[in-house]
Amino acid sequence: MPSPKRSSIRWADRPKLPGAAAIRFAAAALAFAAPTACVAVPSAGDQPAAVERIAPPSLRYPGLFQRVALSGVVDPKDWVDAEPLAPDAEILAAFAEDAPDTDEALAEFVGRWFDLPEPAGSVDLPDDLTLTEHIDALWPHLTRSADSDTARGSLLPLPHPYIVPGGRFREVYYWDAYFTLLGLGPEHDDIKQDMVDNFASLIRETGHIPNANRSYYLSRSQPPFFFMMISLLSPDDPAAAWARYLPELRAEHAYWTTGPHRVVLSDDIVLSRYWGGRTVPRDESYIQDHTTADETDRPDADIYRDLRAGAESGWDFSSRWLEDPDDLSTIRTTRIVPVDLNALLYGLERAIAEGCLRASEAACTMDYGQRASERRSDMLDALPGLSDLLMDFDLDTGETTGRVSAASLYPLFFGVATEEQAAIAADMVDDELLAPGGLLTTPLTTGQQWDAPNGWAPLQWIAVEGLRRYGYDDLAHDIAQRWLATVARSYCETGKLVEKYDMLEHKPGGGGEYPTQDGFGWTNGVTMALIDAYPDLSFYGETRPAEDPESCVAIK
Repeated sequence: MPSPKRSSIRWADRPKLPGAAAIRFAAAALAFAAPTACVAVPSAGDQPAAVERIAPPSLRYPGLFQRVALSGVVDPKDWVDAEPLAPDAEILAAFAEDAPDTDEALAEFVGRWFDLPEPAGSVDLPDDLTLTEHIDALWPHLTRSADSDTARGSLLPLPHPYIVPGGRFREVYYWDAYFTLLGLGPEHDDIKQDMVDNFASLIRETGHIPNANRSYYLSRSQPPFFFMMISLLSPDDPAAAWARYLPELRAEHAYWTTGPHRVVLSDDIVLSRYWGGRTVPRDESYIQDHTTADETDRPDADIYRDLRAGAESGWDFSSRWLEDPDDLSTIRTTRIVPVDLNALLYGLERAIAEGCLRASEAACTMDYGQRASERRSDMLDALPGLSDLLMDFDLDTGETTGRVSAASLYPLFFGVATEEQAAIAADMVDDELLAPGGLLTTPLTTGQQWDAPNGWAPLQWIAVEGLRRYGYDDLAHDIAQRWLATVARSYCETGKLVEKYDMLEHKPGGGGEYPTQDGFGWTNGVTMALIDAYPDLSFYGETRPAEDPESCVAIK
């Protein structure tokens, strides 16, 4: 169908700052109790009570963990993923007795008492495969068998096989999984079911889906796409699948809508935010978090909680969360009400209502249908920002942040936006986010990986499907074409698919806390899904690695 006529209110004509009509709320009414002070070696009491029995490495090896993490003698991710070769008490006693006083001695101690993971390497595949053949050949290499329940390291055992992203990411990540599964055809229905059942088991065990199946990720989650994964089990009748997982869906909903995730903006408006469950450095980024905290006079506990909340958002990190876009130490994730999270929760509430209807649970149907209606109303009241675009809300200023980002396309994907707001969002994409290689994450270049010039597979999918939902087919097709051209060109040059891409230079992206990883689950999934959605673009899937990488610039 042709794209509808755009709104007469153009994004380019927007006021540069929120006007007097912006919704304001008293900051005092929004405040939560101050976080507890950070201590050098955290106590087990910092861990949520439901998961005390599965302590992260920083609590299992007090003193030793911090010493190794701050020394840099072992890669941070390898250190938290290491398997102990003896009981914890024996290792700690040996550490106290040996008292290694040099980096060399410390590295030797770690090598003696821990089994470090093998270095992440590239998957060895034939170098003449087409792009789609390469992706199909990757799935077995990214699939892990059900875990043994005798593991002694940080891995949380899962009862069924699962797909990992690739590279340094040796575990299954929550929101990655949905976008990965998008690329799996009917021949992979078993692994789809396995992945859903693994996440359901995590909800039953811990009350939520952790960031990934590692003990050090238990204190936070990631964007709640579980209900969307379930829908892939029954694409023609998702309510039937939702009905089978109602206890888990309701438990996840409770995680995101109670406690510190719940934010009361006024007597009538209640929304949700990302949160960090602990006020200490992240185990997997211990030295980086220490460095960030050292760069500011803010209380360490505040910094660590906001860094953890930023990680829970999946956008770790972005100018969305920073008071000063160029200074990570100004992160304030917990003071932002995110437009993407609340759109997701609207979708979750709709899914639960439809699942309950299918299960003939009338009270539940009415309850969650009402919750969804109220959330949409609250979003439409509180989140309209520049030119009525739905945006993140700042709890301290009482108005939207004014920060343009691809997160504003989530309300289109889940049907929250009005037709007028969808038109403004389409204009915003045209004017601010559409780049030669696809959709930018934000228009700001800050050095953070969830900012320009990077583009990410999940956001391309959210944008394409959201714009299509409101009839902006031409713009959606344009984004899909640009993204596929970028992936194909990079594959032509390198023979790899990677975690993120530079939307300006058609190459692997940069920034962030670690080198760009190849594999890569969600890039594979979204690329295959877009090729399936747009048969006229399927020729990108026929791209092969070139003997002369310079010839790849012809791919557009």
